[in-house]
Amino acid sequence: MNMISPAISSATTSHEDIPTFVAAMAAAVTPVSIVTTDGPAGRYGVTVSAVSSVSAEPPMVLACINLRSPALDAIKKNGVFCINMLSEEQCDVANSFAGRPGKFNPYDFDVATWEHLSTGAPALCNAAANFDCTLERLDNASTHSILLGIVSSAKHTNNKPLAYTARSYQALDALNIQ
Repeated sequence: MNMISPAISSATTSHEDIPTFVAAMAAAVTPVSIVTTDGPAGRYGVTVSAVSSVSAEPPMVLACINLRSPALDAIKKNGVFCINMLSEEQCDVANSFAGRPGKFNPYDFDVATWEHLSTGAPALCNAAANFDCTLERLDNASTHSILLGIVSSAKHTNNKPLAYTARSYQALDALNIQ
């Protein structure tokens, strides 16, 4: 890891604008992912919706994790993480790692089958895609940390991805536009 940056200064948005911002963000369509880690600091995972590719050369991705998440400290100490983009059949896994387990325990790795790619971070079997990373950089921004990772290994399936919009999980279908 190269750098941990200080927190970015707080925004100038008024508190009255926050509900409008939150409502507008609910219209965004995002992939549902679980960011996992394993190593000397332990095995952790957390459901996130803010992930993105950063570059192809070198392969780099980012994920945003709440500063209060115990997974964040473990990722810092372990220096590795895996972004697991869930398939549409994995809503229960997403709920478990969001702390809303329903029929499973919260943050329970026994809710699914896992494998290891190259870093040792848990990679979810049958996910739409997995991006196994070494932590390159971490920047704090308000309530979250932005993790930048160099992708050591990537894997994908033909499973349809799970999306999140309008405060609910969604399955994606092609539009068949000619």
